[in-house]
Amino acid sequence: MTRFVPILLSFTAALAAAQAQALDRVRFGTNWVAQAEQGGFYQALADGTYKKYGLDVVIVPGGPNTNNRMLLPVGRLDFYMSANSLQSFDAVENNIPTVVVAASFQKDPQVFVAHPDVTTLADLKMRTLFISKEGMATYFQWLKSELGFNESKVKPYTFNAQPFLADRNSAMQGYVTSEPFAIEHQGGFKPVVLVLADYGFDAYSTLIETRRDMVEKQPDIVQRFVDASAIGWYNYIYGDSRPGNDLIKTLNPEMTDALLAYSIAKMKEYGIVDSGDSLKLGIGAMTDVRWKSFFEKMMRAGVVKAGTDYKRAYTLQFINKKVGLDLRPKN
Repeated sequence: MTRFVPILLSFTAALAAAQAQALDRVRFGTNWVAQAEQGGFYQALADGTYKKYGLDVVIVPGGPNTNNRMLLPVGRLDFYMSANSLQSFDAVENNIPTVVVAASFQKDPQVFVAHPDVTTLADLKMRTLFISKEGMATYFQWLKSELGFNESKVKPYTFNAQPFLADRNSAMQGYVTSEPFAIEHQGGFKPVVLVLADYGFDAYSTLIETRRDMVEKQPDIVQRFVDASAIGWYNYIYGDSRPGNDLIKTLNPEMTDALLAYSIAKMKEYGIVDSGDSLKLGIGAMTDVRWKSFFEKMMRAGVVKAGTDYKRAYTLQFINKKVGLDLRPKN
């Protein structure tokens, strides 16, 4: 029998090599450094879900000096995680050959963080608002056209909570998953959190984009990446998130267990990942009705051009198939 051992070992090694070669290698770029808001993707990589779906995925983190979005249309990335639907409309207006294939977040996590005496978004009309340049060009235009806000009280947001903490008659922009956590620790109080999505800002967020040629020529890879990413998100927010979190901390040593736990809890509490249409259609869900609604709001706000063929921004080909629904807790 001993003479067969080398043959068996050679066969096993060859089989392993063949299986490794069978994986389709794809590069996925995020729009910021590793954090819980990208956790489903890191979870799918760390726990072997992508590999199970026949994919060898390389995640390319974004950051302050990295513009991964530019790498997608030129073929250096196969998929990209974009912030929200507005970037998709911009791609159409500028004839960039990309298309959204899934929406990992049903709600945009954009919020205003306010002091404890605030009860509703309307209370902020007479308060100092700390808003970034990007925020002024996007969601604030919606606040003006839909809810009657104006610029008279707006000051630049510098991603520093101190001006907000020093002025009790103010509010500042943020993400539901991070800035409230910082306020609780720096200010020593629990702030009021107003999620813009709950007031009608119905953008999709944390979108998966790819190139049109990928959709046309390699739809099987696109489908597997979308499905595996959805499974990753279910496992991350409802299951054991440690594999994803460990990978996030490896790539971003400044990330803490406390912030990761807080972010996951808030994504669940506010239905950021799983709510609305995804409850029946699965994580990643999108609908024509929702895209039309958001486009028309942004058109009224003057953010997008009226003649934009917004339907070219996305496809429903790869989602709404109830993938992963069995992973959501029943109670």
